[in-house]
Amino acid sequence: MIRLFLEEQERIAKTCDDMISFTVGEPDFIAPPNVALACIRAIAEGKTKYAPNAGLSELKEAVSQKMEQIYGKHYDASTEIVITNSGMDGLRLTFAAILDEGDEVIVGDPAWSNHPNHPVLAGGKSVRVPLREENNFTYRIEDLEAAVTDKTRAVLLNSPNNPTGAVIQYEDLLALCDFVTRHDLYLVSDEVYYNIIFDGMKFWSPAMIDGMKDRTIIIQSFSKTYAMTGWRLGYVAGPADLIEAIGKINENSCSCVNTAVQWAGIEALSGEQTQPYLDMMVASFQERRDVVYQMINEIPGLSCVKPQGAFYAFVNIAGTGMKAADFATKLLRNYHVGLVPGTGFGPDCENYVRISYATSMENICEGIRRIGRFVADETAKS
Repeated sequence: MIRLFLEEQERIAKTCDDMISFTVGEPDFIAPPNVALACIRAIAEGKTKYAPNAGLSELKEAVSQKMEQIYGKHYDASTEIVITNSGMDGLRLTFAAILDEGDEVIVGDPAWSNHPNHPVLAGGKSVRVPLREENNFTYRIEDLEAAVTDKTRAVLLNSPNNPTGAVIQYEDLLALCDFVTRHDLYLVSDEVYYNIIFDGMKFWSPAMIDGMKDRTIIIQSFSKTYAMTGWRLGYVAGPADLIEAIGKINENSCSCVNTAVQWAGIEALSGEQTQPYLDMMVASFQERRDVVYQMINEIPGLSCVKPQGAFYAFVNIAGTGMKAADFATKLLRNYHVGLVPGTGFGPDCENYVRISYATSMENICEGIRRIGRFVADETAKS
């Protein structure tokens, strides 16, 4: 569904010169310059041969050190970490390792469009559970209890969240961990936006909760935090037996991750110039978040919960009387503003659209002004 909408946006963009896109799910920044130079240096030095199947030991050690800083937990570089071709590949490998035919995974609704597909690719089934706006788009335990069966093997958590920008709070996380423990499940935690959190909030991973390290499978990526989307580099951290299984699958599917990019990953994690660059990115996203939140909530018929992380706003359009696909299509064709219908993220999201504010402040202000005109014009017709 999202793919078809993006194709329509691309077609229209070729016929006009004023398209504004709020659809792209990647930072509009380039990778930190020191990281790019590290990759170039690795190529120049001939560090381009096959790497070990599970990743360079130097990179896994850098990951281990970074995780100790973030989580306060030690992950053994040789047995509890595997390097992957992106966070998405980490999800693929994880579900291939933990699921048998017919096993179930609980996935949020809304969710990033690929999340419900990965369990299916592994022969399993995704069971959608609503993430309700009135609950800050976080799992409610009663909804989870209604969805769990004897075939359930895992719950998928994405915080900070795409498409809602929600960040799970400590008390909600404790309740989720208790649910997972009581039902003897894995908690697959997609944390690719972990560094993009606003207003001084603390990032909480289930792995930080006592007793959860052996139940938590962390999916990480360099794409969002380090603006390295096209580099395709990520990692999975979790129990040693699972990481061993993922490494074996990885060996038989891609052999290894791009070697020069792995050396760039080491610089991303440990280079002194990296963090100031990341701080600049996050400050810029927060400034844009503030503008999007204010402008959207000033448009009659529209509202959104204040995003707490990532770079998305999940806008409630129920007050317009339009459904997501109709809203997004008319806005695109008549006002040349692209955003993603909520139904691209779940069947129960007809009343939402997603705005990505990973674009310039100029585009944000002009694009939302056009959205306001569009809503006003449509309201006048009815």
